[in-house]
Amino acid sequence: MKKFLVTMLAVSMAANLVACGCGTTNNNDANVENQVEELPAVDPGNAPAAAPEDTPAEMPTPEVGEETQTEENGADISGETIGALLAQEFHAIKAENPEITAQEMADKILSNPVIQFGGASMEVQEGLLTGFGNAEITGFNSGVMFAPMIGTIPFVGYVFTLDEGADVDAFMQVLSDNADPRWNICTEAEETVIESADSMVFFVMCPAQFE
Repeated sequence: MKKFLVTMLAVSMAANLVACGCGTTNNNDANVENQVEELPAVDPGNAPAAAPEDTPAEMPTPEVGEETQTEENGADISGETIGALLAQEFHAIKAENPEITAQEMADKILSNPVIQFGGASMEVQEGLLTGFGNAEITGFNSGVMFAPMIGTIPFVGYVFTLDEGADVDAFMQVLSDNADPRWNICTEAEETVIESADSMVFFVMCPAQFE
């Protein structure tokens, strides 16, 4: 019986609160309507003149011969991203030394001044690789990963060599389909670049620019 009385009392109090809330709303609505009705009419002849719009200042025109550059978030982008620059170097190195190994290629790319961190390279085997989630990457005979020694930088790169006659395009498609720019929980890579030269494949996920 006590439980029943307590329940009924709670229901009654809730009903009273709802009723009070509704009453307050109605009173407020009535007050607003009264205030709107009591507003004096504005005489169009006495209406204040609109303030003149500010005239935008003219931007200075660069003189002939003056250099200009595009910036985004304070960083000079100059039309080239980190991934694009590293891909260009990959092709240049491969053209200069067609017999270069994956390890040598990775070390040369790491030495590029555009990479603004201390990095390291290591040989990898077929299977689960950093940056590809739960997908197993297979079909290469040698592979080297290069990455920052500080794990919070969203950068990871690979150089793979495939057997002669292997389907390079299919291998690159597997990398593209399984690449996860958010493999690093704290950060996210801004671009993914995949290139090939003969039977060698270059892969990188990285920021577009280093700040």
